[in-house]
Amino acid sequence: MHQHKEKEIKKVLHDVYDSTSFRKLGHQVVDMIADHIEKVQTDINHPVLNYQDPEKELEFWKQDFSSNSTISEVFRNILDHSISVHHPRYIGHQVSVPALVSGIAGLMSDTLSNGTGVYEMGMASNAIEKIITDLVAKRIGYNTQASGFLTSGGTLANLTALLAARKAKAPSAIWEDGHQEKLAVLVSEEAHYCIDRAARILGMGSDGIIKIPVDDHFRIDTKILDTYYQQAKSDGFTVIAIVGCSCSTSTGSYDNLNALADFAEKYQLWFHVDGAHGGAVLFSNQYQHLVHGISRADSVVIDFHKMLMVPSLNTGLIFKRSEDAYKTFEQKAQYLWDSQHTTEWYHSGKRTFECTKSMMAIKIYAILKTYGEEVFELNVDTLYNLASLFAELIKQRPNFELALQPEANIVNFRYLTAKDENLNAFNSKLREQIVTSGKFYIVQTRLNGNVYLRTSIMNPLTQKSDLIALLDFIEMLVAS
Repeated sequence: MHQHKEKEIKKVLHDVYDSTSFRKLGHQVVDMIADHIEKVQTDINHPVLNYQDPEKELEFWKQDFSSNSTISEVFRNILDHSISVHHPRYIGHQVSVPALVSGIAGLMSDTLSNGTGVYEMGMASNAIEKIITDLVAKRIGYNTQASGFLTSGGTLANLTALLAARKAKAPSAIWEDGHQEKLAVLVSEEAHYCIDRAARILGMGSDGIIKIPVDDHFRIDTKILDTYYQQAKSDGFTVIAIVGCSCSTSTGSYDNLNALADFAEKYQLWFHVDGAHGGAVLFSNQYQHLVHGISRADSVVIDFHKMLMVPSLNTGLIFKRSEDAYKTFEQKAQYLWDSQHTTEWYHSGKRTFECTKSMMAIKIYAILKTYGEEVFELNVDTLYNLASLFAELIKQRPNFELALQPEANIVNFRYLTAKDENLNAFNSKLREQIVTSGKFYIVQTRLNGNVYLRTSIMNPLTQKSDLIALLDFIEMLVAS
């Protein structure tokens, strides 16, 4: 009996790793995904999202979990119950439409499962990661003293950058001795919420996050920086850093990086640029002027999974001085490497929160090897140009109001109704109707207390006709 059970166990484990079964299933799933993408790209009536109430969706998967559905059926159901970012009428959140070759690279990454914290566990990916981050550093305008790495998302990258700022600028050795001073950072009130979260994680508290009001274009108001800085000092804070947005999440507005760099140099602050979304313009001759001055930053974050066609999560954090990357996490890990104080680029775990991380560099590398850097430029230019076009289409319709002329691929607008109506509630309801219809996917935001419909044009296959159709559909909803 015991031998029989042993044979069963060996057979099951053999089946788990059977390459023949993997090959067969892999072909089925790739065909399934390819058919799905072809469908959403060519059939305009195919829904962007088959929206379901959360409890109803949970019940569906509970039933599936207890059923005898095959793994092929499960994958089919996942496709049918997920949003289709490859649909030309997906114009919602800032999530890239992944280049298909990067999805193939992801399959290789997941299957090989080479954690890249130490060189031996990720030889290829560590070397490729250095090539990618050196390329971005060069685009920023840094010299050969720069160094960077990839990590899982802008939130983690921004937190790491502020950790480096604290290490470099805090009067005491907090990593070893804990907090001795009240620390603070200066940041736009339009900055991504992860900056606020990072400062709180670092123990600065809500008072240590000095939020600077913005101007009419939602850029940090540089004229009042001195006032806020001096007030923070009077309140007993040691300001260690200032953060620039390239671009802001809600509006796509770019801060004046040269003015922020001047301010940082004046008071010897760390200057960090959150370019998670809009830093991709470094690859665009047409739009790189939006980040003029970025080479003066001490650190820069860029999400490859936003404007650079890579699946999420995949973020680059680049330091102007390589030593800043290594000093952030100085601690012993004898089983990984001999010394923490040496600066081997090939041990990425010395510089990141993550010791084990996926081979994310190969997803970027696959795109670059297949299409070259110019594909990034084409993508950025196409999406930013579409946003300008969409803004003009909105202006042509008297019942629509454009929040501001877009600098990036983010466009905010609202529908104007009779004066006695609650415009915020009205536009929120419009957004709900749009999403539940499945015909388009957009989101909403608040600007100066007002609700606006917010679109991020992320798909380079989106056409002028799709944008016109969205406005037509909104007018049809209002009229019905």
